[in-house]
Amino acid sequence: MSYLNTLAERGITKEKLISTCLELFVPHPEIESRERAEQVLSKIFDSLLEDANVCALLEAAFALEEKAARGELYGISSKAYEKDAVFIVADEIIGMAIAEYIAGTRARFEYVRFDMAKPGVLSSLGPFVDDAIAGLIAGASTLMYSTKGRV
Repeated sequence: MSYLNTLAERGITKEKLISTCLELFVPHPEIESRERAEQVLSKIFDSLLEDANVCALLEAAFALEEKAARGELYGISSKAYEKDAVFIVADEIIGMAIAEYIAGTRARFEYVRFDMAKPGVLSSLGPFVDDAIAGLIAGASTLMYSTKGRV
């Protein structure tokens, strides 16, 4: 069973992941069309969402999100959480860790692009989950470009 089912239960479908990734798509040799990118990303997300470590990090972000929303995280009030206060950096660290686990240091740059722009589904997610999903998308995007679609 893929973690895609768990994400879908939370409103994050593979289609949303792919469309969010494609919002920042830049044609690249051997990935010159959105259609080709969509095919490659579909395979990449299928693979990534069967990786126990990726899924564990995503699950950690969901757990932190739930606790933070209830004001149950030490040092982070529910108001600070709602405003995504600048002193809260654990969410970015999780996002970067996911991206770098998937595709190495080069994925950090892609993570920053997605974290800053908050395209697609990212704009509707809370502070911890948006960064974790941005890390997943950044890792997938980096793999797509770096492997030239050979996945």
